[in-house]
Amino acid sequence: MEASTTAGPLARSLEIPSWKTIAGNVLALFVAVLFVVAGVFKAVDPFRVSRMFEELLVPSRFSLALVLTLAIAEMFGGAMILVPRFRRWGSALTSVLLVIFMIYIGSHYSQLVGKDCSCFPWIKRTVGPGFFIGDAGFLAAALLAGWWAKPSSGIRSAAVALGAIAVFAGVSFGSALAHQSGTKAPDSVIVDGKPFSLQHGRIFLFFFDPECSHCNDAARHMSTYHWKDVTIVGIPTRQPQFAKGFMDDNKLMGVFTLELQKLKAVFPFGDPPYGVALENGREIGPVQSYDDEDTGAEPSATLRTLGFIE
Repeated sequence: MEASTTAGPLARSLEIPSWKTIAGNVLALFVAVLFVVAGVFKAVDPFRVSRMFEELLVPSRFSLALVLTLAIAEMFGGAMILVPRFRRWGSALTSVLLVIFMIYIGSHYSQLVGKDCSCFPWIKRTVGPGFFIGDAGFLAAALLAGWWAKPSSGIRSAAVALGAIAVFAGVSFGSALAHQSGTKAPDSVIVDGKPFSLQHGRIFLFFFDPECSHCNDAARHMSTYHWKDVTIVGIPTRQPQFAKGFMDDNKLMGVFTLELQKLKAVFPFGDPPYGVALENGREIGPVQSYDDEDTGAEPSATLRTLGFIE
């Protein structure tokens, strides 16, 4: 009798008020939808999201790996916060992701202000004061959902869920990779005596004749563009000994390779200047026209359409 009398008030004191339970469920559902949809978006369209990340100053060599890592983490966090048994773990994970994102944007604020940061596909946002207000609201929802939940348990079940989510992300990435269109570039070319990969990020192959005035004019104009994390690879079609001088004189920042035949076999063309826009090793478009940009609009119009310049 004495034990049961003591246990009764203790058990009742550990009970969460019903209004908190209801509010916690609503907040958890909101955060779960937010993160699961964001994670699925990254998993099924990783190349598009990697371009968005590069716009947010993530180096191209890391952007795709970061997309896949975040896809798994966001789907896992969203799934965990939705299930009452795992809610506190899900709250902790989603909160950490939000805090890291806010710190990153804050540390690069002056460079990113005004840029699109729509990492959640149905919420269109730009970097500015409103971004921090919105993410602070998401963070508060995640923290309250966890605070008004019971302690989490079941590590083995959570690990199984993580494995299933990782498999889904891997299959989605494989499907996206298989559906990539465009001619595949050679794996690498030799730059400064070392292999240089053509399979990662955005690369602009520029074929030129160092003694061609049209090529020089095109290179000089392109040197004034605001390129979006694009590596320019110059390829001389003749007089290879003048390649470095051509790029230096025209202030065209990039590297050059002498493997003309290797690249021209894959991307045939007539006379230079000629360009090929690559993304993750695939051609996304040729750049064929090089007008006098005092009177014309090429190649800037094509490069802007492809997302290579601002």
